[in-house]
Amino acid sequence: MTLFDIAFSGNDTVYGLTEGAIDAAIAQYGADKAIAFPDTAYSLPCYYGVTGTKVGNLGELKEALGVVKTLMTREKRLNDVFMSGVATALCAEFLEVLKYIDGATPYEAPCYGHLGDATIRELGVPLVTGDIPGVAVILGAAPSAEEGVALVKSYQAQGILVTLVGGIIDQCEELGYKTGANVRVIPLGKDVTSVIHVVSVAVRAALIFGNIKGGDAAGLMEYTFKRVPAFVNAFSPLDPVIVACGAGAIALGFPVITNETSFPNISVPKSLIVQPDVSKFNATSLEARDIKIKITNIDIPVAFASAFEGEIIRRGDMQVEFDGSRVDCFELVTTKDVTEVEDHKIELIGPDIDEFEVGSKHSIAYVVEVAGKSMQSDFEPVFERKFHSYLNCVEGMMHTGQRDMIRIRISKDTFNAGFRAKHIGEVLYAKVKSEFAAVVDKCQVKIYTDAEQCTKLRHELAIPSFDKRDERLNTLTDEGVDVYYSCIMCQAFSPSHVCVVTPERLGLCGAVSWLDAKATNELDPQGPCQVITKEKVIDERIGEYEDVNEAVRKFSQGALEDVSLYSIIEKPMTSCGCFECICGIEPLSNGVCIANREYAGMTPIGMTFPELASMTGGGVQTPGFMGHGKHFIASKKFMKAEGGVARIVWMPKDLKEQVAERLNATAKEMYDIDNFTDMIGDETVAEDPETLLAFLEEKGHPALSMEPMM
Repeated sequence: MTLFDIAFSGNDTVYGLTEGAIDAAIAQYGADKAIAFPDTAYSLPCYYGVTGTKVGNLGELKEALGVVKTLMTREKRLNDVFMSGVATALCAEFLEVLKYIDGATPYEAPCYGHLGDATIRELGVPLVTGDIPGVAVILGAAPSAEEGVALVKSYQAQGILVTLVGGIIDQCEELGYKTGANVRVIPLGKDVTSVIHVVSVAVRAALIFGNIKGGDAAGLMEYTFKRVPAFVNAFSPLDPVIVACGAGAIALGFPVITNETSFPNISVPKSLIVQPDVSKFNATSLEARDIKIKITNIDIPVAFASAFEGEIIRRGDMQVEFDGSRVDCFELVTTKDVTEVEDHKIELIGPDIDEFEVGSKHSIAYVVEVAGKSMQSDFEPVFERKFHSYLNCVEGMMHTGQRDMIRIRISKDTFNAGFRAKHIGEVLYAKVKSEFAAVVDKCQVKIYTDAEQCTKLRHELAIPSFDKRDERLNTLTDEGVDVYYSCIMCQAFSPSHVCVVTPERLGLCGAVSWLDAKATNELDPQGPCQVITKEKVIDERIGEYEDVNEAVRKFSQGALEDVSLYSIIEKPMTSCGCFECICGIEPLSNGVCIANREYAGMTPIGMTFPELASMTGGGVQTPGFMGHGKHFIASKKFMKAEGGVARIVWMPKDLKEQVAERLNATAKEMYDIDNFTDMIGDETVAEDPETLLAFLEEKGHPALSMEPMM
């Protein structure tokens, strides 16, 4: 059999299984039975992406299968193989969605199955920044469990997102290898059809970030090829179904690397590659996908990679804990004269980790002293915010909080590998020097574990520094600065999106403040954050400037003509898709509802977060809807043109609690309203507009007496 015959045979097999499964489901449930994957706005994302049609019930799924059949041409040409691969993928999606009928949860730990839209949005920023440089799909069982786990760990140590399908999942379990979304090693499922769940991630990336419209199959495949850095590792033996699935992966631009040697003439340069040595899968895959790994040499005895950022250290696995909620702890960056800093000097003042009892709790403080002729004190908090990411990248180390409310846990395994207090200094030194080389000439780190010193320095050094910064930040207003900044980091996935970052409006991802953008521009003058002047005011009410418009036209390559900074209705800013929140008009209450990415329920607008997001992202302007960061909710510039925060009538309870203190302070200052968040509805009050309106009338919400928004 030729490779064509094998792929066609695999496609025919899956099609037959799918047809039988759909017919059986219709016989059991009826053609009107609703079907869809949970937590997505796209019903069946892959079929919607290829055809533009949303399938809502079993009868429509049967019709969709007829469309899939038209892709199954049988000329012995590469295009026919690739289309059969796409058809196989769509059949796999149909088989998988049948598992979710009636809200079923077909996957149990460690497998995830379908990943919701919110997960794709969470991956957006690290994919853009390169913290996730690629996506590996590992399919089947390695020749041995040890070889399989070694491959997984090699990718994980490089920060690559790893997805697992089939026997490799059992091999990881056999050796006790930790998996899960929090460590970016995600077992999808044991059946080969579960591979569709990572294909779905790639397709939705195009729909969410790329403004690719459903039905634009050519645009979809071009997007996934150019902008989704995924690849497949398929272990021998490759049966016809796996070969057909591989053809679908190649059609999306994802090379397949395999150790299968039994097929003649199987290799296709850069697409289908035979690599008999599994230990070389990693290097072969990165080369085939042209993925460049940024290597940071840090002198520590464990791995350092972004894949470990979400790792949870349980109390029973903990060697030692430093907890700022119980004892005095802090982290601080301070600028010194160049003569006061000895580069790469790391001091420990107090006992080391091996002197503490296992499982005990202690104080810790680390002061990073930097010097450089281009260094500015405004950069200090920018550096500090990075510490959370830096320390979480250490295998077996967990960091939460900031300033003097940090908590650090170090696992027993990491301690046993030789990790000690000085290694915290090594991580901070290496990352500060590498990421901020343009402004930091010298850096030294002082680590304090002496409890008395931690208490003394927290009150005499850290808290006064934090208070001084807060005073400075509170005086930073849009009117008080001469320039704003652009941010186009997300254009790697959303080519036409441009954020305009101001002191009172941070980037919609929630990760880029005006000070962050300023520092980024200083560090890389030709980089993603460029200076935007604000001298030519067009309309102060909505925050529109001629020079801002010129900048967004330039940075969006003409896709965007003009934007306002303070309006949700008139020329609102675009969104890439990795926004923390979405704000949308709720007409009945004359206000707006806000949903955050973590919220899975219904909003009074009649849409879930994924549904709201499906019409808001992709770098397009959507009057009446706006993506934004959580911090922006309490800003005096939030929807200033429409009356400001007084328009907020609903948000999820958890989000309301997160922003309550700052939002209440803003409402008090602007409208002399006490405890404003008590007037805002949430899902415990209402998920429909009529019930929400009754609640708002009872509370006397100010939005009800404001001018109509529409």
